[in-house]
Amino acid sequence: MNLVNAMDESLEKKIKDAIADPKNMGELADADSVGTVGNSDCGEMLKLWVKFKEDHGRKVIDQASFQSFGCETAIAVASMATELIRGKTADEALALRHDELTGDLGALPPMKIHCAQLVEGALKAALDADEADNNVADKKTAPTEAGAVENVPSLMDSLQADQKPPQGKLRLLGDD
Repeated sequence: MNLVNAMDESLEKKIKDAIADPKNMGELADADSVGTVGNSDCGEMLKLWVKFKEDHGRKVIDQASFQSFGCETAIAVASMATELIRGKTADEALALRHDELTGDLGALPPMKIHCAQLVEGALKAALDADEADNNVADKKTAPTEAGAVENVPSLMDSLQADQKPPQGKLRLLGDD
């Protein structure tokens, strides 16, 4: 067995272990911010919820969760990332590169790097949304009295919205 095959087998085992017991999978009902990204090349979609808390005068990530329509690697990376960002400020979490979000999985092979980039994109979308919300006085998704975000669509809502027929004229392009 050569070194490359041993590395592939080690990564595969780590991914299977992460998939067998994924951390923080599912909607986070009282999230402060949500980010959704998709990759049209491979059909994957990931939604990430983030909840903050005050810790010694700093706003840090208390909880994060995810839902994924994607491959096992994307799910494993999202599981690792939601654990890694806990206790970090938004700036600290945003400073993490996709290759750092893989945690104990380590370096991904080139054909799986997009999975970590998907997670990085969802994290950036969630944290950028939180920053934008902090700068807007009248928000559509204003926190309720209990601190939950209202009117945030589920992952299924997001996918179904993409399936709605376009409004107006439809132009078909041939193979001319």
